[in-house]
Amino acid sequence: MSGGGQFSGLPGQSGSGAPEMPPLLRPPVAPTSPGDDHRVSDPIPFPTSLSDEQPPTADQPAAPTEQASSTEHLVDVRPDAELGPTGRPMPDLPEPRPVTTHGNARVISMCNQKGGVGKTTTTINLGASLAEYGRKVLLVDFDPQGSLSVGLGLNPHEMDLSIYNLLMERDVDYEDVVVPTGVPGMDLLPSNIDLSAAEVQLVHEVAREQTLQRILAPALEKYDVILIDCQPSLGLLTVNALTASDGVIVPLECEYFALRGVALLKTTIDKVQERLNPKLEIDGVLGTMFDGRTLHSREVMERLVHAWGDKVFHTVIRRTIKFSDSTVAGEPITTYASSSAGADSYRQLAKEVLARVETGEPARG
Repeated sequence: MSGGGQFSGLPGQSGSGAPEMPPLLRPPVAPTSPGDDHRVSDPIPFPTSLSDEQPPTADQPAAPTEQASSTEHLVDVRPDAELGPTGRPMPDLPEPRPVTTHGNARVISMCNQKGGVGKTTTTINLGASLAEYGRKVLLVDFDPQGSLSVGLGLNPHEMDLSIYNLLMERDVDYEDVVVPTGVPGMDLLPSNIDLSAAEVQLVHEVAREQTLQRILAPALEKYDVILIDCQPSLGLLTVNALTASDGVIVPLECEYFALRGVALLKTTIDKVQERLNPKLEIDGVLGTMFDGRTLHSREVMERLVHAWGDKVFHTVIRRTIKFSDSTVAGEPITTYASSSAGADSYRQLAKEVLARVETGEPARG
C-alpha cells in the first residue's frame, strides 16, 4: 500500500453492517388477552439445540425418532466416534514434525476487542507449548496494559526499552528490545503503559498501519512462530497487528456477551484483508473458560460451531484456578503445573495450530 494510506471504516462508524449473533433468549410474548394489558409473560428459555423449535407439548407429538439431529449438518458423526466439547468428533492429531532450521515465521495475532477472554493467557501458554515442540517462538506484547510481560515475570516499571521505543525511535533495533523468557526457545518483546502514547503519535506517521510489520521484518528469519497479544480494542494498534499478521486466532469466552462482538471483529478483519493485508486469514476460533457442566456454555459452543464451522478449534480451554496461579508465579502453566489439564489443553491446541498451519486445512474427526 502506498505511503500515507489511511484505514477507515472501523466498526462503530457509519457503513459497518456487521450482523450480530442471534440472541439466546427469545423476547417475551406480547399479551393477547384484553385483561392482561400490563402483564409481561415469562421469557422462554433458549433451547439446547440449534433449532428454534420448542419441546413437544402434550397436544403436540414428538418428532419422529429417525429425524436428523440439529448438529448432523455440521459433521459426519460416526456411531463409534468420541465427541469432543464442541459436539464434533475429536481428531487424531499427529505429533508435530521436528524442525532442524528456523525461520520464515508465521505471524499470528491473538485478537478480540472484548477484554478478559483469555488472549494473554493463550499467548503465553500456546507459545510455551509450541516451544516444547521445538519451535522458536517470539511473543509480542502489543497491549499498553503490559499483561503479557507481567505474566512472564517482568516488572513494567523497570524496562529500559519496550516495544514503544521500537515503534517510535528509528535508531532502536528489535534485538535491543527483545528479552529471553524462562522457557527455552521463547523470547519476548515487552510492553508497558508507554505504548498507549504510540496510538496517538502514529496517526501522523506515513503508512502508519504498516509500522509493526516493518519492525518485525528482521525477526521473521529467526523464528518459526510470532504471536502478537493485541489490546482489547479495534484501534490503530490492533490494525497494525492484523496488517503484520498471516493469521488470527480469536479467543472467545463461552459466554453470550462475548459472542455478540465477534461480528464486529470479523468486519475489521475483512477490511484489513481487503485494504492492507490480502494474505490475512482466520486460523481459528478458540473457546475459552468453558464449563461443560453449565447449559449456557454448551449452548454458546453450539452457536459458535454453527456460525464458524470448522474454524472453531476442537480444543477448548476449561476454567481452572491453575491459570491464575501460574500468572502470579510469572510462568506458563506448562512449567508451573506441567501435568495439569490446562497444560494438556494448550499442548493439544499447539498440535492443532501446527496441523492447520502446515496442512492448510482444519483437523477433522
